[in-house]
Amino acid sequence: MAKTVNVTPADSLAGILAAAEPGTKIILAPGTYREKTEIYVPGIVIEGHSAQDTRIVWGDYARKLDGNGVEYNTFRTYTAAVLAPDVTFRNITVENDAMNPETKGQEVALTVCADGFTAENCRFLSTQDTVFCGPLPPDLIERYDGFLKDSLRAGGEMRQIFRECLIAGNVDFIFGCGNALFEGCEIRSVYDVRGHGRHISPEGFDKWNDTDRDKTARFAEYGNIPSGRVKWAREMTANEKEQLLHCFNK
Repeated sequence: MAKTVNVTPADSLAGILAAAEPGTKIILAPGTYREKTEIYVPGIVIEGHSAQDTRIVWGDYARKLDGNGVEYNTFRTYTAAVLAPDVTFRNITVENDAMNPETKGQEVALTVCADGFTAENCRFLSTQDTVFCGPLPPDLIERYDGFLKDSLRAGGEMRQIFRECLIAGNVDFIFGCGNALFEGCEIRSVYDVRGHGRHISPEGFDKWNDTDRDKTARFAEYGNIPSGRVKWAREMTANEKEQLLHCFNK
C-alpha cells in the first residue's frame, strides 16, 4: 500500500521528496511552499487542497549568476523539476515569480524530463518559458554535457498529460520535444512589453526570424481553426488526430 505523507509550509518539501519511497502520496496543506523542488522518485503524487491556495513558488531566471559566476541559462531556472517517471501533480500551483523577463531572461515554472507525467487541476504560472516538456533536442543534450545534470539531459520518449490546467506566460511559454497532451486546459497569453503590435496573431505560427523551420517541422491543427492562418499550416484529418493521441494510450 502506498504511503501518504502530510506536509505543511513549515516543512521542507525538498527534504520530504528526497526521502520519499516510490509511489508516495504527498498531501500539501494550503499555503505557499517557497523552495526549488526536484523529484527523482518514481510514482510520486503531490496533491494540494486547491490550485488557488496551495502554491510552490521560486524565482530563478536565466541571467541570474550562480555561485561560480555562471548564468543559470533557461534550463536551470525551474521552480519544480520532474525527473522521474509516472509522477502526478494535482490541485496545486507551480509558479516562477521572477518577473521582468525583458531584463532577466527565461523563467521556467515547471520542467518535466520524464515519461508518464500527469497534471490535474493545476496552474503553471510565469512569463517567458513557463512549462518545459522534455526531453531536450539532441543538439542541446550534447551542448550542455557538463553544464546540466544528467537527469535534465535524459533522452527518449516522454509523454505528459495536462488535464483542466491553467498555463500562463508570454514568450514561447510551452516548449520542448516531449509528447504533450492538454485536455480541457486554458492556455493564457499574457502581454509582453517586448511585443510588437498585436498581442495574439491570427497567423497562429511564426518561423522565428524568417528561418526555414516550416520546411522541417509540422504545423497542423484540428477542430475550430480561426481564419488567417499562415499558408504553411494545415488542418489534420480525424484519422491523423487519432494517431497522435494513440501514443498516450500505451
